[in-house]
Amino acid sequence: MIQTFQNIFKVPELRKRVLFTLGILVVYRIGSQIPTPGIDAKAMSEFFGQLSGTLFGLYNMFVGGAFEKASVFSLGIMPYISASIIIQLLGAVIPFFQRLQKEGEEGRRKITQYTRYGTVLIAALQALGTSVYLESLNAQGVMVVPNPGMGFKLLTMLTFTCGTIFIMWLGEKITERGIGNGISLIIFIGIIARFPTAVYDEIRLLLSGQRNFFTEIFLVAFMIAVIGAIVLVTRAQRRVPVQYAKRVVGRKVYGGQATHIPLSVNTAGVIPIIFAQSIMFAPSTLTSFFPNSEFMQNIASMFNPGALLYSLVYGLLIVFFAYFYTAIVFNPVDLADNMRKYGGFIPGIRPGKNTSEFIDNILTRITLPGAIFFAIIAVLPYFLMNALNVQFYFGGTGLLIVVGVALDTLSQIESHLVTRHYEGFLKKGKIRGRYS
Repeated sequence: MIQTFQNIFKVPELRKRVLFTLGILVVYRIGSQIPTPGIDAKAMSEFFGQLSGTLFGLYNMFVGGAFEKASVFSLGIMPYISASIIIQLLGAVIPFFQRLQKEGEEGRRKITQYTRYGTVLIAALQALGTSVYLESLNAQGVMVVPNPGMGFKLLTMLTFTCGTIFIMWLGEKITERGIGNGISLIIFIGIIARFPTAVYDEIRLLLSGQRNFFTEIFLVAFMIAVIGAIVLVTRAQRRVPVQYAKRVVGRKVYGGQATHIPLSVNTAGVIPIIFAQSIMFAPSTLTSFFPNSEFMQNIASMFNPGALLYSLVYGLLIVFFAYFYTAIVFNPVDLADNMRKYGGFIPGIRPGKNTSEFIDNILTRITLPGAIFFAIIAVLPYFLMNALNVQFYFGGTGLLIVVGVALDTLSQIESHLVTRHYEGFLKKGKIRGRYS
């Protein structure tokens, strides 16, 4: 493993890409510490300590704690993610976006442009809503915004929106000149930024006698086992054999080879968990606005993380969104049409409609165990925290994102090393990319 990391810096192009990526991530983390003008950062941090189990807590995890510090990067890259998801949803129902998706590179450039416009709009709206919300906050009588008004709203909108645009630019530069997917790496570094603090807190609790040594060993072993299971399921594929007929074009013969279609067990990725968790945090988020309402507090207790109703609804939502998002990003009809266009067919299956139905049936069957597995991974940390009375720092969403992004980045580094005749991270086999 040490030799492999040494080989990374022996390849000039790969070395430049890795160092460029690390430099961009350092810039992002520095920007996450710069406070927004007009906000009392101390009062904001004290108030935010009460919102760890709400939608704001989930948002704060994705932006690496920038939201609770009221930094210029408070909105993070999430407006871009929201705009991308909206464009994908529109591509499933609006013919104009469907045509763009089929126009190749030119269509992708236009979709990227519309995504950027959508990012600016969403970021501006979120910044306006956040500024109004911040003006209403106080921590033990101290106002989070000492001088509220239209000036503060406009300044916050400008600061937060520009911060999101800058982060989007950083992510695109990583994708273009660095290693890995820039947007994913920005979310990744935001999540793991809290890991050193979490390790320090665990060591402090252990040394002070507040935490049992065997409990710590169990937590470490549990995390390693969960990470291994996530890697196994994330990379699991059902390979559908495809045969291409021979075609004679001029004096050349094309086709005639056998290949396969890799259908992933986890086609939707981590999106179903993000959608489901956002919905499940809605009750606790709403009740934070009505602290004196007994009815709202009862609703919040029913949907408290770890409660039976919460876990049941949460798991069902993950399964639902897994099928919903898979149906959006993967179209068996288009795949069958492209196969028929190039003379491809699945042995024993008629091209066209029968092929699309065959692929759809396989995708329906393999999506269910993957969705159930990730539902269990998402719910399990809450039961662990209640059973052992411990804080589990990497819940289902964060852990899945960290593992998925790490595997994608390692697969890209692996391909660079193998291309230049260096050994990769694994001497036997190879790391398969998410879309390999």
